[in-house]
Amino acid sequence: ERLALSALIVREAGKTYDDALAEVREAVDYLRYYAQEARRLFGSLSLMPGPTGERNSLSLNGRGVFACISPWNFPLAIFIGQVSAALAAGNCVVAKPAEQTPIVAQRAASILVESGVPRFALSVAVGTGEVIGAPLVADSRIAGVAFTGSVATAQHINRALAARNGPIVPLIAETGGLNAMIVDSSALPEQVVSDVIVSAFQSAGQRCSALRVLALQAPIADRVIDMLSGAMRQLKLGDPAEPDTDVGPVIDVDALAALDKHRKHLSTIGKLVGETPRPNNLPKGLFFPPIAFEVALDQLPETEVFGPILHIVRYKRSELDLVLARIGATGHGLTLGIATRIDRFVDEVTSVLHVGNTYVNRSMIGAVVGVQPFGGEGLSGTGPKAGGPNYVARFAVERTLTVNTAAVGGNAALLSEG
Repeated sequence: ERLALSALIVREAGKTYDDALAEVREAVDYLRYYAQEARRLFGSLSLMPGPTGERNSLSLNGRGVFACISPWNFPLAIFIGQVSAALAAGNCVVAKPAEQTPIVAQRAASILVESGVPRFALSVAVGTGEVIGAPLVADSRIAGVAFTGSVATAQHINRALAARNGPIVPLIAETGGLNAMIVDSSALPEQVVSDVIVSAFQSAGQRCSALRVLALQAPIADRVIDMLSGAMRQLKLGDPAEPDTDVGPVIDVDALAALDKHRKHLSTIGKLVGETPRPNNLPKGLFFPPIAFEVALDQLPETEVFGPILHIVRYKRSELDLVLARIGATGHGLTLGIATRIDRFVDEVTSVLHVGNTYVNRSMIGAVVGVQPFGGEGLSGTGPKAGGPNYVARFAVERTLTVNTAAVGGNAALLSEG
């Protein structure tokens, strides 16, 4: 099943086999972790006695029917993560996968049912956001929504839920990020380039955690850019089914058009400093070669550009505050990279930029379930973090039970006398 799912992800989502296999493993990690969390959290938990000796307990219970709306860039892992957390908390689920990747989702749901999930507890609704997603969110029978996707769609869902009559229900949203890596002059250039290549261009840059902005301190900027340009020329753009392919296609025509439009814009305001070549034998498809442009600080994008485009700015030490302010002003807070050999620099950056996941001297993608809970703040999500100890509980309601033990004792005596 692992190889069959990997092949399906390659075929439908255009991922390389390495990425697809990693996604299958992540989906399994979610299943194991949330099952463990359900055992830890559910059932009655004893609380401290009250001031007059009452016995108090807390229980978590499912909310009802959850809508789980998942994206195309992780069609298996995020689908499984949302659905399994909702089920583990005692809910039924209506899952709405991205219209670009419905087959992966349907196969995943079939596997869950084959493994023992009751058929009535899980339904998959395939279609567009307008036809399926919007009516699903607006339905008063939906007791909560888990969503991963764009900021605009998350805001639309939030407004739709607020407009409903009836109970207030939770929205668990994870959106995108204008993710930056801040590099000082003490960083090791070889390590920086290796981490940038992975963070910016793996999965064709189609990860919400992917690196979008690289800020290089001036003394090492030229060297890092030169090495990065060389490394980008070594990447292979091509058929994701080929084992030596590094970068596959983007997801659809609209995505390709948006990237082409942004490249044209960058060519008018910046300098192209790196590009992966198109092979002569590149098959027909939606391919966008990874590119890197150096731009001025005030020319950085303010919204996420979803694909293999890297924006590079260089700064002097005296300008670090301006760089951090510019990045922070976007309102996103998903991932952050820091490359340095000075602990004080890490403290200086993190005291200003508040993000969900910060990585120092390593790549910015590939958060591990149960080890690096994933999710952002601000425009990048509501929390709690997926793959973390607070996630499953958000799919449940909390109820406390207080028993006056003295009164119970007296009633027992009266009943025995009767």
